[in-house]
Amino acid sequence: MRIRTFPAVLALVLAACRSEAPQPGATDAQGNTAATDATRAANAAVARELPLAEQQDFEDARRGLLVSEPRVLIEDAAGRTVWDTSAYDFVRGEAPASVNPSLWRQAQLNGIHGLFRVVDGVYQVRGYDLSNMTLIEGKTGWIVVDPLTSRETAAAALALARGHLGADKPVVAVIFTHSHIDHFAGIDAVLPPPGPARDALRIVAPRAFLEEATSENVYAGTAMGRRASYMYGMPLARSERGHVDTGLGKQPARGTIDIAEPTELVDHTPQEMEIDGVRFVFQYAPDSEAPAELAFYLPDHKAYCGAEIVSHTMHNLYTLRGAKVRDALKWSGYIDDALHRFGDAEVVFASHHWPVWDNARVRAYLKQQRDTYRYLHDQTLRLANQGATPREIAEEIDLPESLRPVFANRGYYGTVRHNAKAVYQFYFGWYDGNPANLDPLPPEEEGKRYVEAMGGAAEALRKGRAAFEAGDYRWAATLLDHLVFAEPGNDEARALLAATYDQLGYRAESGPWRDVYLTGAYELRHGVPPSQIDVASAAGLLAHLPPEMFFASMASRLDGPKAEGTEMTINFHFTDLDETHVVTIENAVLHHRRAQPDPGAAASVELTRAFLVRLATGQAGLKELLFSDDLQVEGSRTDLLRFFSLLAAPDGRFAIVTP
Repeated sequence: MRIRTFPAVLALVLAACRSEAPQPGATDAQGNTAATDATRAANAAVARELPLAEQQDFEDARRGLLVSEPRVLIEDAAGRTVWDTSAYDFVRGEAPASVNPSLWRQAQLNGIHGLFRVVDGVYQVRGYDLSNMTLIEGKTGWIVVDPLTSRETAAAALALARGHLGADKPVVAVIFTHSHIDHFAGIDAVLPPPGPARDALRIVAPRAFLEEATSENVYAGTAMGRRASYMYGMPLARSERGHVDTGLGKQPARGTIDIAEPTELVDHTPQEMEIDGVRFVFQYAPDSEAPAELAFYLPDHKAYCGAEIVSHTMHNLYTLRGAKVRDALKWSGYIDDALHRFGDAEVVFASHHWPVWDNARVRAYLKQQRDTYRYLHDQTLRLANQGATPREIAEEIDLPESLRPVFANRGYYGTVRHNAKAVYQFYFGWYDGNPANLDPLPPEEEGKRYVEAMGGAAEALRKGRAAFEAGDYRWAATLLDHLVFAEPGNDEARALLAATYDQLGYRAESGPWRDVYLTGAYELRHGVPPSQIDVASAAGLLAHLPPEMFFASMASRLDGPKAEGTEMTINFHFTDLDETHVVTIENAVLHHRRAQPDPGAAASVELTRAFLVRLATGQAGLKELLFSDDLQVEGSRTDLLRFFSLLAAPDGRFAIVTP
């Protein structure tokens, strides 16, 4: 890993030399069109409606700054960029017409980075990753809260803190607030060297942390990763017409990930604990922002860590990358519990964004966050019980005037529209009750029928262009999406749909909505880019998966039609774990159980979990499967190969905006 910092003068020179934004009417390097007059007017209206010049958030985001590097460039061992703050140097001054001015303001706030003092003994490194690293000073060492997304960014953040606060104190404890990867995967960088200090390290996490952290991206990992490339705008240029911000932070770091097993679990509220002389009162908050989550209060500091149940944005009740829908009622309830249980707090800090100080402001902030999620929950159900469908609810519902203009409630990450649909889905599922929506045609066939009903491709294109020119971009997207699915080779339709997505992206206040639209436009113009996911970098995480989870993942990869009529049993014995797992295929379903070897198995395999990880990450293939010394086979190697041939390889580059 190399960490480079540049003097302020060089950063200014680089900023001055960056390419000029394309002129109106021109396209940029990725083909993005300019903001239309309709989009300019829509964004100007947002600027008039909100107090964008309000400075309290900027004062809070800079408060307690101890040290900040003008530019932070973090690379992995191979020299690949993991994090580069200069990519966002363009986020300065007034918002351009191609960015919602409210999102632009949030992007400026998220660009403030460095080491900050929250209160005496509590510090945060912000802007070195999507999430924050918090350091709490104990009697003998540091308690690290949320060691970021990657080994590289965590190492840089810890080095910054130690360089200013002193390098002599060791890390004596780690707290994982929840099971999302940007809050634990940099753990390897903060662990003490092997020996007594590491053996004594305390790792505190919510109950079921390890299961949730390792499972979320395994069973549905390929599809979720593909969709995450849309949600975070991975192929987009960092520019005024590209990716600007996620709303929650700049972007996820792309480095080496790992995990560690907790030594202590939080499973109830209040759960008191003393760690290196610091008193903690833990709040157990499962099924809120994450399936496994905790928050905590430091009574001696009067400081509440809200983890990710509070932040300076409306969060996701449903995340666009795809995940289980979150419980808005529980989420709101945990914030209410914190308000009453820790109501004397003088500061609230969290896993993202900047703190809020002073008791009156803390209480107001918690109430507003609490009531945002409760309002979405209650009003969605009110409308649903009056017969409204998800799309009708999303069109009608909005926050009340007391909550709507509050910046911490704005839809920079989640939105009112898709969160209302999430509440509906939580209670009622995907079906809206209309028989026409019970068994609709698939998109490609539906597109062909719609285009035919509109009078053919030329007429559909004409109608789509008319909608575009009228600034009716939602309708233009609907018409042109049908046309592209009916005729994916229609270049005019693709270009116009891409331009439509540009305008929808430029208007979006939500960072993920912007990235979804602009990534769709990118792929219409350039095709599906190479996968942004490096599975090998996750080997440390996968090494902690129990074999049961690997076999459950295998079951979801079994090609059912291809496996029809196959009956087969394979024994897998893990020599390092001294475990045997019996895997059976029948009725085109793969079953697995930990048991004694089946004497009738077609083959019995001896291997290590490490070799299984190598297979899963592509570091070992057919040759190793046949000849590796790490794998011993008794019985039919032919049947073993046939078994693996029935497992479909996940496609991390499947089409989304085309058939």
